[in-house]
Amino acid sequence: MKNQLSFVLITSFLWLTACTTGSISPTPPPTQSDESVVPSQLPEKTLAKSIHKRVQWSALTGWSSDDLLPAWQAFMQSCRVLSKQLMWQENCRIAASLQHPSNSTIKYFFETHFIPYQIINTDNTAEGLITGYYEPLLKGSRTSSKQYRFPIYAAPDELLTIELGEAYPELKDLRLRGRLNGRKVVPYYSRAEIMNNPKLLDGYELFWVEDEVELFFLHVQGSGRIVFDNGEVMKIGFADQNGYPYNSIGKLLVQRGELPLEQASMQGIKQWGRQNPSKLAELLQKNARYVFFRELPSDLSGPIGALGVPLTAGRSIAIDPLSIPQGVPVFLSTTWPNTNKPLNRLMIAQDVGGAIKGGVRADFFWGFGHEAGNQAGKMKQAGNMWILMPKEYQPVVLTQQ
Repeated sequence: MKNQLSFVLITSFLWLTACTTGSISPTPPPTQSDESVVPSQLPEKTLAKSIHKRVQWSALTGWSSDDLLPAWQAFMQSCRVLSKQLMWQENCRIAASLQHPSNSTIKYFFETHFIPYQIINTDNTAEGLITGYYEPLLKGSRTSSKQYRFPIYAAPDELLTIELGEAYPELKDLRLRGRLNGRKVVPYYSRAEIMNNPKLLDGYELFWVEDEVELFFLHVQGSGRIVFDNGEVMKIGFADQNGYPYNSIGKLLVQRGELPLEQASMQGIKQWGRQNPSKLAELLQKNARYVFFRELPSDLSGPIGALGVPLTAGRSIAIDPLSIPQGVPVFLSTTWPNTNKPLNRLMIAQDVGGAIKGGVRADFFWGFGHEAGNQAGKMKQAGNMWILMPKEYQPVVLTQQ
């Protein structure tokens, strides 16, 4: 009977498009999605979507020449969470004892207390896709008007979250979203349903913005800032989402022959949307995923990532938590957007994303503003990744020793 019930729940899980997640309370919600797994809840072993291959430090392309200082504060932010794990406590304690460390001191710290593991895809390849994201700025208002017509919503009270693992341990870390329809839990409203019937979310409007394409990409980025006519700026971040998987509208435009592949960047999609206003709503609705937001304190140094700490521009990445544990240092070897110029640097895995799935896969956080958006929109590079783990770490699967 239990197996039958589990099958029903798994079937419902697929139907309702559940997300892999762990509770991050009382830390703030993530920027991009809630498909996060708190490090303290991760098994200390190789995860489902990658192989962790132990290597020598010399295997890390560009390690010896990287300026590690910009990544140090991001790592210290991670230690606020990682230090709750036994495996990380001593290393985070030592890190906290280093007052104003030099680049050489930081390098010695990692090489003495950590072991690098190359991330290998499950098909035994070592290369993957590195994209970018950023914190956009939108013009908006606290009240709707002819200019400001498109609402940013807070998370609605009727949006339900069901933790399957609480009843069925074999479904640990699986979460459903939905709403009640009588006595049944049904899928929450899709983007199309929300866009076509705004009354569904009456009373949950936080702000209104003037550009529907920019609003869509705010949903993709997961955090941003709203500037009002009086110059006031409000920071907003991810609060929740409706439970549907992310679907790329850029890929869809290429499939339809509306855009060539080389123009299917964020910038290219925005330009297409402004040139084709009559087709825009239908296209946006093809991505059923819908994101809800909340106001953030104005003094935050950066948007809050899935780890629950502020992101650091140029040093934080979003990863798949089923491949790489949240919070850990990751050395990334890739190239600058649309170039062959090497971009090799220590990053910290502090966020997740609905489109960030697989082993060697990362989203590079560029920061806030126009130039950050320009770099993020162009970034679609090949890359390699290594995680730096405490010596106590013992992955289950090792290959090619």
